[in-house]
Amino acid sequence: MKVKLFSSVVLLLVAVFAGCKKDNFKAPSSSITGKVVYQGQAVGLRSNGVQLEVWQHGYQLFSKIPVYLAQDGTFTVALFDGDYKVTLLKGNGPWADKPDSIDVHVSGTAAIDVPVNPYYLVKTSTFTKNGTAISGTANLQGVTTSKSIEAVRMYISSTTIVDQTNNIAKSEVAGSAITDITQPVNLNVTIPSSLASKDYVFVRIGVKTTGVTELAYGPVQKVNLK
Repeated sequence: MKVKLFSSVVLLLVAVFAGCKKDNFKAPSSSITGKVVYQGQAVGLRSNGVQLEVWQHGYQLFSKIPVYLAQDGTFTVALFDGDYKVTLLKGNGPWADKPDSIDVHVSGTAAIDVPVNPYYLVKTSTFTKNGTAISGTANLQGVTTSKSIEAVRMYISSTTIVDQTNNIAKSEVAGSAITDITQPVNLNVTIPSSLASKDYVFVRIGVKTTGVTELAYGPVQKVNLK
C-alpha cells in the first residue's frame, strides 16, 4: 500500500512540474511586420484571403508559418529571435508567381517590404451617391498583362472590411467590355434596402484576372448616404 501511495505521489509531482514547465514557456516577443508592395505602394487585397510563408533557418525538419495579409496588404507575425525566410505562396494572390525569398534576421522587430508583380491594379477609384445607387469609377493599370482581365467589380458593405466575400451588394463590368485599359471603368450598385436607412456605407472596387482567384483592390472608401 505504501509503495502504491509513494508511486502516486511521484506521478502527481511529475505532472505538477510538467504543468509548471508548460505554464512558464515564454511566448514569442519579437516580430516581422511589413506589406506586399508594387513600386513601393501596398497592394489592396481580400482580408485574410492571401498568405505569405515564413520559414526558420537551422532545422532539418520544419513546417511553414502561414501569415495572412490584411486588406491593405500589411501583415505582422510574432516570432522568436532568429533567421527566417519569407516567401510568397505559389498560386495565391493577384500577382505572378515569384520563387524568390527574402532573408530576414529578427532581433526585436524587423520591418520588410515584399515586392510583387500584380497582373492588374486599381490605380484610382472614386464614388458618388446617385439617387438610389452608388456610382463608381476606376482607373486601371496593367503590370503583368500575360493574362486578360476577367472583370472589374464594385462592392458595398456596412463595415470597413469590403471584398468579394465581405459585401452586401455588388456589380461588375466584364473584361470583354473593357477594350482600352487606359479609359476609366464605370460601375453602379443599387443601394440594398438593408443599407438604405444608414448614414453611410463603405465601397471598394477590385479587378479580377482570368484564371486567378484573388482580386487586386483599390482602397476602401466611405460614401455618405444622407
